[in-house]
Formats: sequence, C-alpha cells, structure tokens
Amino acid sequence: MDAIAHAEDRPLILVVDDAHENLRVLSELLRRDYRVRVANSGARALEVAQLDPLPALILLDIMMPEMDGYAVLHALKQSPLTRDIPVIFVTALDADDEEERGLAMGAVDYVTKPYKPPLLLARVRSHLELKRARDRLSDQNAFLDGEVRRRTAENELVKDVTLMALAALAEKRDNETGNHLRRTQAYVALLAEHLQAHPRFAASLQEREHRERIAKCAPLHDIGKVGIPDHILLKPGKLEADEWAVMKTHAALGADALREAIGRVRYARAEADLSPAERLTEPFAFLETAALMAESHHERWDGSGYPTGLQGDAIPLPGRLMALADVFDALISRRPYKEPMPLDRAVEMIRLERGRHFDPDVVDAFLTLVDQFADIARRFDDAPVPTQS
Repeated sequence: MDAIAHAEDRPLILVVDDAHENLRVLSELLRRDYRVRVANSGARALEVAQLDPLPALILLDIMMPEMDGYAVLHALKQSPLTRDIPVIFVTALDADDEEERGLAMGAVDYVTKPYKPPLLLARVRSHLELKRARDRLSDQNAFLDGEVRRRTAENELVKDVTLMALAALAEKRDNETGNHLRRTQAYVALLAEHLQAHPRFAASLQEREHRERIAKCAPLHDIGKVGIPDHILLKPGKLEADEWAVMKTHAALGADALREAIGRVRYARAEADLSPAERLTEPFAFLETAALMAESHHERWDGSGYPTGLQGDAIPLPGRLMALADVFDALISRRPYKEPMPLDRAVEMIRLERGRHFDPDVVDAFLTLVDQFADIARRFDDAPVPTQS
C-alpha cells in the first residue's frame, strides 16, 4: 500500500515523440523517479495532456509529421488547463534560432539529441522544482487574496452595522422613521449613480467606491439631533425663533461628533505599535464623508442655508445630494404636524427650488429620475404615497 501511495505521489511527465524508440528510451530513463505518460503525435499529445491527473512537465519533440512541436506548444498555451505546464523541447535540431523560437513561445528549456541522460534528468528535476515553487507561491497568494477579501467583507459589515446603529440612535429621538433613512439612502445612491457621467460630477462620482461611500453615509445625516433637547426635537407644533436656532445646531453637532470620534481613534492608533504604512490605511474615509454630509445638508445653493451659509459648489457634494433627498422625503411623508404632500406637488416644489435651494444639475437629475424616486418611496413606505392632488 505504501509503495502504491508513493508511486501516486511521484510527478507525472508526458513524453511526446513520433519515434517509438525515442519514447521507449525516455520512458525507461524517467520511470525510476517519475510516472510517465506517452504520446506519439502532436494531436494525441493535446488529448492526453488534459487527462486527469495533468502532467507536471512535458518533454516535447519538435520534428513530428502533421503537427510539429511548435504547433503543439502553441495549442498547450491556449488552454487554461495546460498553459502553466512547463515544456522542455527535446530535438535533433541544433540551431540557435530554433531554440530562441521555442523559448519565445513559452518553452522553459531546450535539450538537443543525442542527449546525456544525467543532463536531461537534471533539467527535468530543476524545472519540476521551479514548478513546485511557483505552485506554492500561487497557492499562498490565493490564500492571502481570500483572507483579504474575507477581512474586507468583515470590515464592511462592521462599518455598515456601525453606521446603522448610529443612525438608529438619532432616529429613536426623532419623529422620523427607519424607513426615512432607507429612502433617503436609496435616493442619494440613485442620484450619485445617475450623475457619475455628468462633466461636473465625474471626478467625484465615477469611482464606484466613492458613490457607495456617499450612499452608506446617508443615514448619518441627522446624527446631530441626538444633541437637541427633547422639548424642541419632539415639539409637535411650529418652533419659536429661539427653538429653531437651537434646532439648526444639529448640523454642526453631528459633524463635530463624527470628527471628534475620528480624531480619538486616530490618536489611539498613533499610540499603538503600528507601522507608518498601517497608520496611512485608516478606514475613516466613510466617516469623514458622513461628517461633510451631516454638516452641509442644510446649506442652500444660493447661500441662505445653515450652519455656515456656503454657496454653490462650495457646498460639499454629499451635502447637495442629501439636501434634495431629505427635502423630497420630508414633503411626501406624514409627520405629526403635517399630512404627506401629493407626489406631483412635491416634484413641482423641488423644480421651483432649482438654483435657489438645490444645485440645478442635481434637480435636473431628480426630474429625470422621478419615477424611480416614487418607486423607492413606495418600496420603503410608512403609509401610502399620494400620487396626485
């Protein structure tokens, strides 16, 4: 049983030659240390080269009728199953240009007849060891790639859970619902996807990772409301001027809280025993984007918004996208202090605010996507959305 197992562990070598005597001599030379498979033509070689188990190495004659060694090598390199099998040419040809041609096509070595058995065996051993080393490296790289994908997926999951937990914290203290978070997130994702081809937004939105980051951060746009007193935040009626002044601080409160969290973690990482390279790969881009969105989603295109009165393109893009998404959802949603607005009236109000409250190009994108916005609103509805006045 051990002898059989040992035989199965030995590398398999495919010998290709149209001369029966050459096949016999090479087979006898190799069988002491290797398993041997033979083929007496190029066409047959291509058939048996793909049988299980695959050869670890191929000894290939060049001068064969109908299909020579070069044609066989070319065909081997075209197949995903056989393209990585090392091929050594064994031939009576002894011209430098023939050797160069074979090596250029992908052969790993070139042995001329009559060959010296010790030299041929040494070449075979060397190339088998090289193949084993390449296979080990490939397996290791595949394992590392898998680990990177697994850990990246875990990090993304933790990030998503963290985002939704933070957003839910604000939601618990507000009149808005979890579906509001889902709707506005979907609106923002839809706008970003549509605007990626627009010349004004291509630099920011062409990268899928950036679009996804903006959308994932959308649920944190009102995180600052956790800092607003209940008697203001939950007041069912219209806010007084002083109360409204307090309410408006939620934009800056949210941005400050997120940036403070980023700063604390960065400080902790700086104190940790991390290499400079590890410190440069901090996964905080999504929180920085969330801070921009929290801070700027109440800014207005004409400069009349808050907290800092930014105007036009000075307003960060995440804030401009969320501004429209947030207002549209507020218009069509029921609140304790108002009934939902019919869809057509909400669309008209957004249109009228083009160039005043909202970025004109963002409004144009919205008007193109109204049907899809309505689908999102229905999919994550709190109550039926009116479709007409």
